Amino acid sequence: MTAQQLSTTTLALPAGDGTLTEHQLRAPGAWTSPTSPFTARVAYAAAHVVPVLTAENTPGSPAVLDWDATLAFRHHLWSLGLGVAEAMDTAQRGMGLDWPAATELIRRSSAEARSVGGAIACGAGTDQLDPASLTGVEPAAALQAVTDAYREQLATVVGAGAKPILMASRALAAAARDAADYLSVYSTLLAECSSPVILHWLGEAFDPALSGYWGHTEPYAAAETVLELIGAHADKVDGIKVSLLDADLEIWVRERLPEGVRMYTGDDYNYPDLVVGDERGHSDALLGIFAAIAPAASTALQELEPGGDPARAHEILASTQALGRHIFAAPTYYYKTGVAFLAWLNGHQPGFQMVGGLHAGRSVPHLVELFRLADTAGLLTDPELAARRMGQYLAVTGFGTDAR
Repeated sequence: MTAQQLSTTTLALPAGDGTLTEHQLRAPGAWTSPTSPFTARVAYAAAHVVPVLTAENTPGSPAVLDWDATLAFRHHLWSLGLGVAEAMDTAQRGMGLDWPAATELIRRSSAEARSVGGAIACGAGTDQLDPASLTGVEPAAALQAVTDAYREQLATVVGAGAKPILMASRALAAAARDAADYLSVYSTLLAECSSPVILHWLGEAFDPALSGYWGHTEPYAAAETVLELIGAHADKVDGIKVSLLDADLEIWVRERLPEGVRMYTGDDYNYPDLVVGDERGHSDALLGIFAAIAPAASTALQELEPGGDPARAHEILASTQALGRHIFAAPTYYYKTGVAFLAWLNGHQPGFQMVGGLHAGRSVPHLVELFRLADTAGLLTDPELAARRMGQYLAVTGFGTDAR
């Protein structure tokens, strides 16, 4: 990092022992926007949501969204050539964003996508169905309830004009007795779909309630069930998003997919290698981290286009990897807090709040380190604003400091 790459902004940041150390911020990275749609990779960024600051925003309260800020962030992603993966776990599905709010989010975001020609795919799950309500229910009736819940949400997504993503279901994980039950529910739904969908395999690290998904706790056995499902319905599957944080397993599945079925990596740890690829192929992307690192992700994807430099693409993505691994560190299901915090630092939302009180999901030291890593990666796009907001956050949490 040369002197020319340093900004004039400094900020006192707390170290592990609580002492303050002067930190000089770096200039933003030399990120660029694409002049035409991407063709070498399909890339969706899973976007978060912004609440109204005066709403309750406490655990269990209905989600009340700031539509201007929430939709403006999607326009930011589309302007960088990225598609939007809407109403996914990054948007706090099952962690604060209830189905009524998700319904409105899907409809509004899909309309905005059409207005600018942006790509959008939306999550269809079963979160209007409480898994606890299936306790003691006859197995066939429980599976029928899950299937009907999926149908309701699929109808909402299709009606909005978006590509459906069949999200992993806590209710199905609670109701299914074995792999055959998963195959039965998904096969029924795929047979009814009029166009290809994206399947969604979210690992236990992201949601402990999904342990044993696909009827197996051993990942490769579960993968065999997934491949059986896709093989039987390849014409109805655009691709599968795999979020297991296991690059070897993802590649193993990718190499066994039917021709024409995409692997969308959801691996927020190993995305540089998986997206850039090698002689064994590459993965497309459906990533929460791409929302956090959108300018860098876009610039890297431009280098993967014909005439670009794949080595440079890998270099760019690798420069963000430490930030990605920190944001998605265990407990991984709180990664949304880091995504929202970085969005606030960069001016994409008026305050650091999240629906369901999830802004309290990470510690002060975690967010301080996030700030450092984002700065190192050149992802604080307005250093003065980011330093001022970080100083405000530190003051509120007990560290009296200001940007100078």
